[in-house]
Amino acid sequence: MNEFGEAISFLLDPASWEGTNGLWDQLTQQVLLTLTALVVVLVVGLPLGLWLGHRGRGGTFAINVSNIGRAIPVFAVLGLLSLGPLGTDTLGPYGRAGLATLVALILFGLPPVITNAYVGVREVDPEIVEAARGTGMSEWQVFRSVELPLASRLVANGVRLAVVQLWATATIAALVAGPGLGNTITYGFSNGDYQYVIGGAILVAVGALVLEGLAALAERRVDPMRRVRGSRHDGLVQTPQFDAPSTDTAATRS
Repeated sequence: MNEFGEAISFLLDPASWEGTNGLWDQLTQQVLLTLTALVVVLVVGLPLGLWLGHRGRGGTFAINVSNIGRAIPVFAVLGLLSLGPLGTDTLGPYGRAGLATLVALILFGLPPVITNAYVGVREVDPEIVEAARGTGMSEWQVFRSVELPLASRLVANGVRLAVVQLWATATIAALVAGPGLGNTITYGFSNGDYQYVIGGAILVAVGALVLEGLAALAERRVDPMRRVRGSRHDGLVQTPQFDAPSTDTAATRS
């Protein structure tokens, strides 16, 4: 309990956030790593998964990518990358081994995005897709106006998984002298000073919770059934409105 109190004091001490390797620098590095890796993952993985899902091909590829991503420890990849130039060079604000950490994070973040994008499009009701084609829609229109909106919630769920995983995984970069909040944790372990361990862990946990909340909110916003469920919950039923015939018109007809 005393160590937890010391950790809180450590986090509240302005001096802890100052300096070249202070908490602010480490937090900035971890945020940059997470956001940069997420952008690359979305630019590469999202179009690939959506395209494979629309084409109806590549299911084995998407599943294998997911399985490989779960099977290979990201620390092993990070360790191998850090042995070469990627692990010794300093990449601007990302710090030492920043490029090695980015590559490892990108490889780790791609599987959930590709898999969820593929599955999301494939789970759209085929009858709805065929009905859209029957109205004369082009393949691009079918994808943009039918498949993508209906798959959006599952796609957003994949992004949500990826962003939390990227943030948490960026912490282990410190084990190979990389950037991020993991440096505070490893420093505490190596020196037997657990206020650093607990303080760093608190920052990582709070960051993960914030990202999880933001991603969950974004996932809810893109849900195509949100308004329908909201209307049902509020007891609102939209009924067609018809204008009653005027008295003069009724008299004329009679």
